[in-house]
Amino acid sequence: MQKSKIPRLLLALVLIAGLSVTVGLGAASAKKSSGASTASALKIAFVMPCSTCASRFEQQDKPDFIKAVHKLNQHIQVIADNAQGSDATQISQVEDALANGAKVIVISPLDTAVGKAVVSKAAKQHVPVIAYDGLLTGAKIQFYVSFDNTKVGKMQGQFLLSHVAKGGTVALINGDQTSAPGVEFKKGALSVLNPSFDSGQLKLGYSADTKLWDPSVAQTEMQQALTKLNDNVQGVLSPNDGIAGGVIAALKSQHLDGKVVVTGQDATTQGLQYILQGAQSMTVFKPIVQEASVAAKVAVGLAEGKKNAVSAVAKTKVGNGAGRVPSVLLQPIAVTKSNIAIVVKDGGSTWSQICNGIPANECPSH
Repeated sequence: MQKSKIPRLLLALVLIAGLSVTVGLGAASAKKSSGASTASALKIAFVMPCSTCASRFEQQDKPDFIKAVHKLNQHIQVIADNAQGSDATQISQVEDALANGAKVIVISPLDTAVGKAVVSKAAKQHVPVIAYDGLLTGAKIQFYVSFDNTKVGKMQGQFLLSHVAKGGTVALINGDQTSAPGVEFKKGALSVLNPSFDSGQLKLGYSADTKLWDPSVAQTEMQQALTKLNDNVQGVLSPNDGIAGGVIAALKSQHLDGKVVVTGQDATTQGLQYILQGAQSMTVFKPIVQEASVAAKVAVGLAEGKKNAVSAVAKTKVGNGAGRVPSVLLQPIAVTKSNIAIVVKDGGSTWSQICNGIPANECPSH
């Protein structure tokens, strides 16, 4: 009786062992083929500077970047943060991302000091840094993607030059000059406007820099400009739609909205509505999806260890004070009431968003 049971017991054990090996190999094979065991560990940090300075960072850049990353590799985790205007917060967010295993840092730095601190911390862990939308200066970075910010300023300056009557007075409500984009916007605008100031074609009545791109600060600055100039202002250089909103609020208090040429940038819903209503004259549209897609392509490539991740995408090089940075500079588009449709066509907004709350006769047919 015992002799007959032993062979059958051994056979059962052999069958169970064989089944376990087969199941184990099958699971390992499936795991390897999906790439989940390695790809799921990859993380990319996407750290933006603020919301008040430009609503686009939360409403467009973040979702566009995450979507572009997952289109390339659905297993990569994006650690998305926003510093909300705080240097200390942005540095802390990068530190946390590095501690959590981020393989690439994509950052729009609040200012030069933050940028240098971030690069220093990332370099200690051999993590590459991509400057997004604003050039990170004075430190070695792997890649830079933005729209041509100097050109944006030139477009705004040229618009004022073309639409303010000869001899008109202009106020400059500039962006934050501790940030690279703010410096570039102003530089581009003045390259066009300074010759007109020198010749007397236009008069420079007031100039101020807006800290942290805060619309409320811009409103105060514009109120001071109106007081100084006794409301004698025909044009205002505003570097983005947020600042333009503060400028327009000040103009409204003096019943001057719609009577003064006001520039802008980012083609925000509010900015486009102001353009339709006549309070703002133009904005500069930057198809964010293009910028986010370029950044995602390089970031994913670097995270995956591809040697040509940068060289396969970069179109030029830009000096940042620490070397020549491989870069992509995308082209901005000037938008007025006559061509707002291009913003909708390129995915920057929808007609329902733009026309919400605006009388039907002020919105173009669509």
